[in-house]
Amino acid sequence: MKLIIFVYALLLGSFLNVVGLRIPAKQSIVKPRSACPTCGKTLTFVELIPVLSYVIQSGKCKHCKTSISPFYPLMELTTACLFVFAYSKIGWSFELIIAWTLITLLVIIFITDIKFMLIPDKILFFFAFVFIGERLIYPLQPWWDSIAGAALIFMMLLIIAILSKGGMGGGDIKLYTVLGIVLGTKLVLVSFFFANILGAIAGLIGMAIGIFEKRKPIPFGPFIAIATLIAYFYHDELFAWYQSLFY
Repeated sequence: MKLIIFVYALLLGSFLNVVGLRIPAKQSIVKPRSACPTCGKTLTFVELIPVLSYVIQSGKCKHCKTSISPFYPLMELTTACLFVFAYSKIGWSFELIIAWTLITLLVIIFITDIKFMLIPDKILFFFAFVFIGERLIYPLQPWWDSIAGAALIFMMLLIIAILSKGGMGGGDIKLYTVLGIVLGTKLVLVSFFFANILGAIAGLIGMAIGIFEKRKPIPFGPFIAIATLIAYFYHDELFAWYQSLFY
């Protein structure tokens, strides 16, 4: 079963690459067919097999021999591994559907923010409606925690954005509002806590090695994605660790 999930998630990961690259550029995710960005040659089915095509072609376009970024197969592999991990962690239940939906959103956001420094409203609105429907079917306990989580994080980040005069981007605020629907109050705050820690560490390291510049914005979406996965999948372990420290 895990192998089947892995294969299907690889295919999904390939599609998520398309979504993450085309939506911010205001392009259709259906057509035209995928092509080499350098020579413009339309890619055949054999050239579009997730990960495998990249390995067979040694990371280069079959036609113009231009190097292909390893970012694409990496996102395909990441999607597949996360889908299998979610199944292993949760098992068959409706919560697994929610987990897979969450992973799908976070992978897309990771791509759009890394490539374009953008979290598209179109993607957030779509997933907001999906998450609302899913939480109506399989609600948090108590049921209103989804509403409270979305409202709390929205107000908190809005205040931070106002006080810091733009220190928190509008896309990040809207993304966390959507995540609040899935996570509820406790987990969305845990996610925000870890996102800031990860962002601060990456920012310091990035400036030290010259990747980032002082006072220049860096994409926060990837840190939100990683922190959300930590909060969602490891909340029991985190709360147990917290209680062992203070109780």
